[in-house]
Amino acid sequence: MKGLTDVPGILVGHATDSSALTGCTVILCGSDATGGVDVRGSATGSCELETLNPGAVAPNLHAIVLAGGSAFGLEASCGVRRWLEGRGIGFSAGPTHVPIVPSAVIFDLSLAKAGVRPTREMGEKAAAAANSGAVVEGNVGAGTGATVGKIFGMKQAMKGGIGSASLTLGSGVVVAALVVLNPLGDIIENGKVIAGARKSPTSREFADSAMSMRHGVKRTAFGGGNTVLAVIATNARFDRVQTNKLAALGSLGMVRTISPVNTMADGDITFAISLGKEKADVDEVGVAAAEALGMAVIRAARAAKTSGGVPGLAG
Repeated sequence: MKGLTDVPGILVGHATDSSALTGCTVILCGSDATGGVDVRGSATGSCELETLNPGAVAPNLHAIVLAGGSAFGLEASCGVRRWLEGRGIGFSAGPTHVPIVPSAVIFDLSLAKAGVRPTREMGEKAAAAANSGAVVEGNVGAGTGATVGKIFGMKQAMKGGIGSASLTLGSGVVVAALVVLNPLGDIIENGKVIAGARKSPTSREFADSAMSMRHGVKRTAFGGGNTVLAVIATNARFDRVQTNKLAALGSLGMVRTISPVNTMADGDITFAISLGKEKADVDEVGVAAAEALGMAVIRAARAAKTSGGVPGLAG
């Protein structure tokens, strides 16, 4: 399993600043992809999401950029547009081609080096590095400074990162997911917390964030430092309405593996890409997409290494 790149035509590239603990991830999808989006969080940082609405003029998207740096990290998408334009990729607009590049960011400023954010040059670097090989997971790209379980603040949090997974339906349709894991909540596998808020800065025993909220345990002010970004891709051919539905169905994978999720302090966004000719029912693909996204969440948590003083499951 390679992850998101198991869908033919999808390329993934990372640019990572390991010393500053930030980065960006670029998903390239050629010139024939249909896009959709589902926004569940209330603290989002994004641009060009409107280009994915069914009424938008441009029929296709050409890349998706995920980055650290909060709103400052959106600058990385400018570099990806410049990189694509230089290769004649984009919506034909008279004297040039304008690439359609929806983008979203996570808040990693609590862990990243002060004043260092993803730049245009970093976006170009990630685009140039994009390939069809197995997706590199863990502390890379947009997940470099990601953390999980922040209900009691960073001192009791754990490390997040990038995860990716794929499934093949009986019909041969492929559906895959990539996740940047940076939620307020804990990560849940088979009903148990495997990464999240700890009872104290020196403990590896989990506090159970959802239970703490229900019982009114004193917690750190939420702020806006949390977001899960996900990309669903499939080789099934869907129109814009169906692809937006696929994003909504796929986002349910977050609900199964993150608790609490989609809060006022999270900026959760799920993108969807339809790239291929296979015929399929969108509900069937959506069920698989939710499963793949949930798998990607668990893989991201398990691949995360200790960094910046924040412990990770991968040591």
